[in-house]
Amino acid sequence: MVEPPVLHKPVSSDASYLKRFDTLERLFVAKYGRKPDFYSRAPGRVNIIGEHIDYMGYAVLPMAVQQDILIACCKNDLNMINIANIDDKTFPEFHVKVTEYSIEKGGPWHNYFLCGFRGIVEQLGLTSPVGMDVMMDGTVPMAAGLSSSSALVCCSGLATMYANGGHLSKIDIANVCAWCERYIGTEGGGMDSSISFLAEMGQAKLIEFEPKLNASTVPIPPGVNFVVANSLVEANKARGDSEYNKRVVQCRLAAQVIASVRGLSWQDKRRLCDIQTALSLSREQMLSVVDEVLHPEPYTREELTKILGVSDAELVEFSLKSKNESTLDMTSFKLHDRAAHVFSEAERVYSFQRICGEGAPNAAVHLGELMNASHRSCSELYECSCPELDDLTQICRDAGALGSRLTGAGWGGCCVSMVPSEKVNAFLSEVKERYYDARSLPVSEQSLFPTKAGSGAHIIRM
Repeated sequence: MVEPPVLHKPVSSDASYLKRFDTLERLFVAKYGRKPDFYSRAPGRVNIIGEHIDYMGYAVLPMAVQQDILIACCKNDLNMINIANIDDKTFPEFHVKVTEYSIEKGGPWHNYFLCGFRGIVEQLGLTSPVGMDVMMDGTVPMAAGLSSSSALVCCSGLATMYANGGHLSKIDIANVCAWCERYIGTEGGGMDSSISFLAEMGQAKLIEFEPKLNASTVPIPPGVNFVVANSLVEANKARGDSEYNKRVVQCRLAAQVIASVRGLSWQDKRRLCDIQTALSLSREQMLSVVDEVLHPEPYTREELTKILGVSDAELVEFSLKSKNESTLDMTSFKLHDRAAHVFSEAERVYSFQRICGEGAPNAAVHLGELMNASHRSCSELYECSCPELDDLTQICRDAGALGSRLTGAGWGGCCVSMVPSEKVNAFLSEVKERYYDARSLPVSEQSLFPTKAGSGAHIIRM
């Protein structure tokens, strides 16, 4: 069993990174009167390709970024969870007994810490978890599609496991952290937590979820860099009016309608990958099935109840329920386009992996074409982009990117661009001028930056 590693020094010797540990320790001592026992670290991620398909069971291709969540932690004997942040004005401190907490869906930041805490407590069967004094610092931009919330859940889960003397493999703790985000109302897949724990320095990963969680190294062609640009339109997949969980429901219904029309049992079908398996067809063949079975016009509730042979109440029970009540009152369902995106995007992921593995001289050009096709699909079929992201990705292509696409849940947040290494500086300058300056938007190292694949989550005990 390969557990998250315990290191004896920070993963980077960069002066600004080491300064964060000094600041965390100083503020921790000022708050709690003693030094932390250990630090927990979990990175954010950028998804290179494979958007909105992990929760349908399909593989994705992300890499961890160098931006991360750091938690300084010390056990206490008061049976209290004391949570503080170095930015206490934005993130007020929170205190609760280890057995008396509750998680508020869509609530303040500390709820994400509590998600990780609860997930580990339940997985390890802890009846009396230890008290924890916590001080947090984060450099993953919030609501930007780089998985800041999942990184916090993972960092919390790892800290909780270590503080309680637990032992879980990287894969097991990744699965726990993926599942426990549902406590806060997010019907996500397993990508964010998986790459946070399974990432390796300098490597992208193909992460597969069927038949079990598996991560394979994907060699990125030489001579290209990935650049992240934040549209500065905030994206929050867990907010009450989120479209995110509605997409999950639409994909679920697409799977159920296809199953019903093709004579399969549909009540137990939740994911499009399950339908593909049941029909023994390729992803490309499933695109033909989508065109044959699903009409492009939106479905109504009444139409779906007739197709599935259920009452409206049964439709809610079998299909519309999610961890967020915003899905219960849905009246319009674009099943064709959502399913078409999932199957075509899943095919692009494996095409990306294959091209990287072949190492052809023009590989980067073809990879860029796949990224551009991915963005078109996200924008037109899945409708998870926004005007600003569409503009930003086009500006990035005009500035020299071989490919540019939204990354993360969408509806704002970031795009990721593949840029020839020799053009990065000129690229940054042009994107700054044409997007940020033209809109009088602030630009910083957190909103426009080249990034390299970072390491996975770990404990640091100095």
